[in-house]
Amino acid sequence: MPRMTAARAAVEILKREGVEVAFGVPGAAINPFYAALKASGEIRHTLARHVEGASHMAEGYTRAKAGNIGVCIGTSGPAGTDMITGLYSAIADSIPILCITGQAPVAKLHKEDFQAVDIASIAKPVTKAATTVLEAAQVPGVFQQAFHLMRSGRPGPVLIDLPIDVQLTEIEFDPETYAPLPVYKPFATRAQIEKAIGFLLESERPLIVAGGGVINADASELLVEFAELTGTPVIPTLMGWGILADDHELNAGMVGLQTSHRYGNANLLESDFVLGIGNRWANRHTGDLAVYTKDRKFVHVDVEPTQLGKIFAPDFGIASDAKAALELFVEVAKELKAAGKLPDRSAWAASTQERKATLQRRTHFDNVPMKPQRVYEEMNKAFGPETRYVTTIGLSQIAGAQMLHVYKPRHWINCGQAGPLGWTIPAALGVATADPETPVVALSGDYDFQFMLEELAVGAQHRIPYVHVLVNNAYLGLIRQAQRGLDINFQVNLEFENINSPELGVYGVDHVKVVEGLGCKAIRVTEPDQLLPAFEEAKKLAAEFRVPVVVEAILERVTNISMGAAGIDAINEWEELATEPGHAPTAIKALKS
Repeated sequence: MPRMTAARAAVEILKREGVEVAFGVPGAAINPFYAALKASGEIRHTLARHVEGASHMAEGYTRAKAGNIGVCIGTSGPAGTDMITGLYSAIADSIPILCITGQAPVAKLHKEDFQAVDIASIAKPVTKAATTVLEAAQVPGVFQQAFHLMRSGRPGPVLIDLPIDVQLTEIEFDPETYAPLPVYKPFATRAQIEKAIGFLLESERPLIVAGGGVINADASELLVEFAELTGTPVIPTLMGWGILADDHELNAGMVGLQTSHRYGNANLLESDFVLGIGNRWANRHTGDLAVYTKDRKFVHVDVEPTQLGKIFAPDFGIASDAKAALELFVEVAKELKAAGKLPDRSAWAASTQERKATLQRRTHFDNVPMKPQRVYEEMNKAFGPETRYVTTIGLSQIAGAQMLHVYKPRHWINCGQAGPLGWTIPAALGVATADPETPVVALSGDYDFQFMLEELAVGAQHRIPYVHVLVNNAYLGLIRQAQRGLDINFQVNLEFENINSPELGVYGVDHVKVVEGLGCKAIRVTEPDQLLPAFEEAKKLAAEFRVPVVVEAILERVTNISMGAAGIDAINEWEELATEPGHAPTAIKALKS
């Protein structure tokens, strides 16, 4: 039997589980693992500037391509605690990532050794499993189980903590005989699918709500096929955006209090039945449940059995992997169609598209300083259907979701439930690493951008090009808007007069200088007609220099973005709405007045 260090065995398992890239920051307690990584030579490593950044890079890497599992690596103590935010973000959105940390020697774990912290206990609430391996011989089994858990059921992250002496201990391990464990997924039965379709057949105005679980299961094509067979309009959730193209005749728009379309909310409120697949009825999607559920029936399909009935009790629930369920949905629908038993939904589907053509928000403003809506309008012109958008939270993300267009699954990569500021830059780097051939465009407000700004240097060092659109109003805009209800405007102002850049006025941080200092390119835009040329120039610079390129748009200080605090029937539309086609020239459908 071959002998090798436990660290080398772990690296050999990573290779055989399909890992090609890792993100991390070395340190004393994880150096034996890094030595094994170097000796193997088959796994590329990207050196982050912050360990939290490495965890978000791993998330972006996973989210970009079906089957990917991002790996992030750090030393003992603060490296693990820094990565907790990434683990929380991953488990909240059902994203499998593997976090590997170094640890003090086993004999020192109870002696307050330098950087010895019980990271497994800290990480347990935000992982599917978190283990400090105390016996070197257990390392292969722990890693094998980690990949099994990450892929099985509802996907999610795992943390493995390796004491330095465990890493260095030689064990018996034969990589050539290693095999991954079978992945467990619950499967719907034929009877369950037939009952669910029975609800669909009895309804007059059905909708499908398609969530991120459909994308995780790589089942988007099946969902579109089922929708087309039955003529059922589809509401993608924020995490499911791109399952079917925005311009598809069955795309009924997004629903919610924030990242929603006027027509999406109107379509949901007109429905009488909703089939939810791979979604979790997130509160910012549903709003007031009494409004959301009134006068309509629900069937819910989810890979996690305990998710069924968690938010509200559906009329029927099915515990199933989305792909397995949709294969049966398609099979039964084809049989019903062949037998002439599928009702004609064309009038209902057409009515959803009529709302799409009439209920629009205005994007075309010529104001200086610029309104953010104009930025998204010009982004729609500059960035085509192949673009992958990456963003996290804030007014920039909410407005972007309301006004941008997405045409393919995994082309809107958004940290949904956790929403940590600073996520966007490292996640975009992870996405661009996973798929360097597809254009990546990140979107940030100024505060999200400043949280993990140092990670741009990773893009410069490792030649990872992408375009980053930075909308700058020198405000914590979403928090300022939320404070209106308390009649305060407190500790949300970021403006100051920068003594080194007086031309900025009160906009404070000179992002162009900082970005250039980190080895990247930057363009500042102050007028709306400069936006499109700047985006085109940014694409050229990214291609030429192979680094991140930032386009900073200087906005008006205060803009209130459409959103509600109660039900989806009570969204505050702060700005003038579109009343003629020129008000929303890049809308999916030309406005009907």
